[in-house]
Amino acid sequence: MTHFIFRIYYVRKYIAARVVVLVRFSIMAESGAQEATSNPDYGIPDPKLYASEPSNKYETVVPERDINRPGTPEMVFFSGEQNEHQKVTSGLQRKMAYKKYGKPNMLELRTKSVVKEGQVELTRELAFDKTAFSFPAWKKWTILSVIAMVQISMNFNTSIYPNATSMIPDDPRFEGVSEQAARASQMIYLVAYAFGSELWAPWSEELGRWPILQASMFLVNIFQLWAVFAPNYENLLAARFFGGLSTAGGSVTLGVVADMYDSDDQQFAIAFVVLSSVMGTSVGPFIGGIVQQVMPYNPLYWMFWLMLIFGGATQLVHALLVPETLNTVLLDREARRLRKAGQTQYYGPNELRPNGFSMKQIGIYWLRPFYMFVTEPIVLFLSMLSGFSDALIFIFQMSFDLVFGQWFGTNHLKIGLTFLSISIGYIVSYFSFFPTIMHQRHMRRAAPEKVTPESRLWWLLFLAPLETIGLFGFAWTSLGPPEVHWIAPIIFAFLIAIANYAIYMATIDYMVEAYGMYSASATGGNALARDLLAGISAMFAVPMYEGMGKSNSYEWASTLLGFISILVIVPIFVFYYYGEAIRGRSKFSQAINEGKRTPGPPEPPEEVGAEQRDVEKQH
Repeated sequence: MTHFIFRIYYVRKYIAARVVVLVRFSIMAESGAQEATSNPDYGIPDPKLYASEPSNKYETVVPERDINRPGTPEMVFFSGEQNEHQKVTSGLQRKMAYKKYGKPNMLELRTKSVVKEGQVELTRELAFDKTAFSFPAWKKWTILSVIAMVQISMNFNTSIYPNATSMIPDDPRFEGVSEQAARASQMIYLVAYAFGSELWAPWSEELGRWPILQASMFLVNIFQLWAVFAPNYENLLAARFFGGLSTAGGSVTLGVVADMYDSDDQQFAIAFVVLSSVMGTSVGPFIGGIVQQVMPYNPLYWMFWLMLIFGGATQLVHALLVPETLNTVLLDREARRLRKAGQTQYYGPNELRPNGFSMKQIGIYWLRPFYMFVTEPIVLFLSMLSGFSDALIFIFQMSFDLVFGQWFGTNHLKIGLTFLSISIGYIVSYFSFFPTIMHQRHMRRAAPEKVTPESRLWWLLFLAPLETIGLFGFAWTSLGPPEVHWIAPIIFAFLIAIANYAIYMATIDYMVEAYGMYSASATGGNALARDLLAGISAMFAVPMYEGMGKSNSYEWASTLLGFISILVIVPIFVFYYYGEAIRGRSKFSQAINEGKRTPGPPEPPEEVGAEQRDVEKQH
């Protein structure tokens, strides 16, 4: 009965508010205030009217943003009584309020973005249907599918290359280059990739995702063409270095996810993009083995041409099917359209920034990932865990020829097929996260106070130990025939793949939730560790497997990795049980809780709005 009375009260209050708004607008129109209805699309009067309003009921508006949920709309406080919609702080809560109370009118959701008289900042709330958040589900998943293709293409360039390094010494252009020296061209690409993804991200946050991804893929393809026709090894090294530096990486592709989804809704999308990223590392060796075994003439040329053809096709598909998703750019475009239509009071977010896009801001974006990497325990240890797992996959790529060569000899096709176990492991791990994600969504609806950032690590507690189990199992099933059947190390490689995907997915998901508006920088450290350690591993993987001990060198090499994995996995359990206390001592977390910026690299005040709008750089 009480619930029924309250519902009647809120319905009556809502109807009354609507009537008041309609009456006030009618009075304005009758008094000659024609500008009050100057925006039929958004139903908001010109800000000049508020200065002459005798009533203050709708005059004072204070915008505030829930900084724990970057990308969510601003809260709006009126000088009068607050309604339920004005108390909403997250996308999920907003949807629940809409379902319970109905959608409010646009005046109630209006944010105060008046910079000076006669100017209104076009915000997400005012033009929601013009933002990427409003894209229908089919369009979002079309974009995500193409972005997955982009991510696979980027990592394909890294994972197929180990097959090429074994053929470089036999190419007349590279006479005198040993196989170990040839691996330097793989290492330099990955190291440049690690820093390249950080360099591209600030530009995508300002200029938009589409032009930056197009520019990145174009340059990668150009340098790939350089590698095809490189006259000597020095030119090949230069082409690989600039190709890696030109690769935008997950800092931009995962930024597309942040453009379209609130943090409460983006887990499925993140899981999908992460799957595409790791699949790129396993598809390359499989295709490389086929090329190396089947192509009758100069397989090395075909390796480079395949990378170029795949990259060119990906760029074309992206150019045709993916629109711009960065919401600040979309709002700028809509504001310009409105001004051309005669509604001159509207300006885009970037148009009203006092200092525009400065090199100081770029420097801040570039420095913060490194600063957080060395000062934040969560970022450091989880990034090292993710980096070790990524390096492990590249070590596998280098060791599979040795280990499975005991059964298959020089049959590169059969050795390439063994990588299917890793791909299957990734897919299994991807789907295993679905029940956990759906359960967490249910909990956020039922009892949001019980859902902490650490809850996103729960499923990882069970999957991460598979890495250690898999490494020890892979080690002591690498004895070769007749002692062990080849299926045994395949099974353990499958377990390692499950753990590797889970580590990448869960650490990204956790950092996004734990660091809020700083998650871009936090996950940037993750990206740096993964690519940098993978690059370093390219130089020592094969010598380690060939030279560790006089006997059973393959076994002892994987055993060493197994012991290292124990040390790296332990922090997962520490952060799951004590993460909240650790975050309580973090300067960045304290800044989020207190609603202010953190100590660290200096930053201009105007950056606040920019980084709160975009939480990207999630690799």
